[in-house]
Amino acid sequence: MFKNLSVQRKTLRGCIIFNIEESHPGVFAQRTPERPSIIIGETGEFLNFAEFEAISNQVAHLFRGLGLRRGDRIAIFLENHIFYMPIVWGAFRCGLRVVTVATHLTTEDVDFILEDSNSAALLTSLFMKSTLENLRMTTVVQQNRFILDGQYSDFRSFEQAIHQMPISPVEDQSEGVEMLYSSGTTGRPKGIMKKLPDGPFGIPAPGYKLIADIYNLDEKTVYLSPAPQYHAAPLLFVMRALRFGATVVIMRRFDAEQALALIERYKVTHSQWVPTMFIRMLRLPDEVKRQYDYSSLKCVIHAAAPCPVEIKLQMIKWWGEIIWEYYGASEGNGLTVIDSKEWLRHQGSVGRARIGKVRICGEDGEELPKGETGLIYFSDNPVFEYHNDLQKTKDSRNQYGWSTLGDIGYLNEEDYLYLTDRKANTIISGGVNIYPQEIENHLISHPEVKDVAVIGVPNSEFGEEVKAVVIPKDISLNNVDLEKELIDFCNLKVGKIKSPRTVDFVENLPRQENGKLYKRLLRDRYWKNKV
Repeated sequence: MFKNLSVQRKTLRGCIIFNIEESHPGVFAQRTPERPSIIIGETGEFLNFAEFEAISNQVAHLFRGLGLRRGDRIAIFLENHIFYMPIVWGAFRCGLRVVTVATHLTTEDVDFILEDSNSAALLTSLFMKSTLENLRMTTVVQQNRFILDGQYSDFRSFEQAIHQMPISPVEDQSEGVEMLYSSGTTGRPKGIMKKLPDGPFGIPAPGYKLIADIYNLDEKTVYLSPAPQYHAAPLLFVMRALRFGATVVIMRRFDAEQALALIERYKVTHSQWVPTMFIRMLRLPDEVKRQYDYSSLKCVIHAAAPCPVEIKLQMIKWWGEIIWEYYGASEGNGLTVIDSKEWLRHQGSVGRARIGKVRICGEDGEELPKGETGLIYFSDNPVFEYHNDLQKTKDSRNQYGWSTLGDIGYLNEEDYLYLTDRKANTIISGGVNIYPQEIENHLISHPEVKDVAVIGVPNSEFGEEVKAVVIPKDISLNNVDLEKELIDFCNLKVGKIKSPRTVDFVENLPRQENGKLYKRLLRDRYWKNKV
């Protein structure tokens, strides 16, 4: 498919001298060219570091040949493909902004992102054919549309396009940056615009180096990524792992038992998960869990959504005190981190700040005392803005310039942060603020609950009332009895005022693969006829 990779390896070994401070796949292509960089876990398909470096350089030359320059945008609309990360890295070498488009989006949302970001090129695959059929792609000229794994319409073959490109780096390498779009759980996706790095290519930014140091990412790391690469956390952690020489095992799609098998097969040392993945693995039969060896694991990271305390306790009991948690977002405006030992002393916390300073503020933007619940802000932090949305950018700041993502929480006396919920999810019933996350965390611990979402629905007297929408473990059970059991279960723990008044049972919830719920879609079912 590609030019003689044996020649590529020889060339890459012999002609490039790197600065001692540099850290990127090219360094490891010379140091350990035959070592795997990317492995598709289910199939065993892989690229070694020499191949990864060669392909990413070819991609960079392709973009330069299209006339793309530093600060331009390209869009990647791909499943978890073996070439996903070489394409990302090739774009980063050119100082481009990389727009990763979620594969589950509607045609309308994909077109919106392409147009809103003003993406000059689109890279996709035959896997996305059904969505491609109706795309307008008004910003992407025909010659800049590329398809992987075959031929489609007027798209150019990606493989053929890079085949004749040089394997050496482009002359004007500079660091690019991701341009991620929010999930769109409360409306149209919003692009997050970050500043392009100023330093020379290959020198890790302070934030990258901090993450590598916290989790000990290096050449001995085998990192398992079970989530879609278009999401912020999987994308950025895989980028960081590759930058520091780790081997990355990517799952095409998460499956609980398959994930355990891959840990054993590849002797995985590091991995990142979301709480729903923990729950699915924990609920595997004990005889299945006992089949696999997890002794290679050294660092297990989770984020994206708050993890119920009971679930995390079970994971620590199962895998040991190797579980880390962080709180951060695509905006990159702050970061908190906590390890297992700290967490066991501060159960439910997402840690203390490692990037920025946490501030808890009231509706007036003024800082609240320790222990009081309010909006979570970060100060002393990296700057971001929402692309083409000055109002949203303005609304994310208070009068001091501190930024918020709309999450609610509090700090204890030792500055450990506790998340309560998102502001948009707060239920106001009879003037009382009720945070669904607390109720969801309790309900998911019930043995008959497979998944759950708690929302506010119309109530003529109180404005809103609490409703639980549950996927039961066994859909054939007597739902009337189970509804009463779950309400009583909540009454004992969270109190009657916070407990669901009613429970609806469903076969599925609109949950993303990164664990986040499209609560807007659930609420719309109950509010659509409400004037």
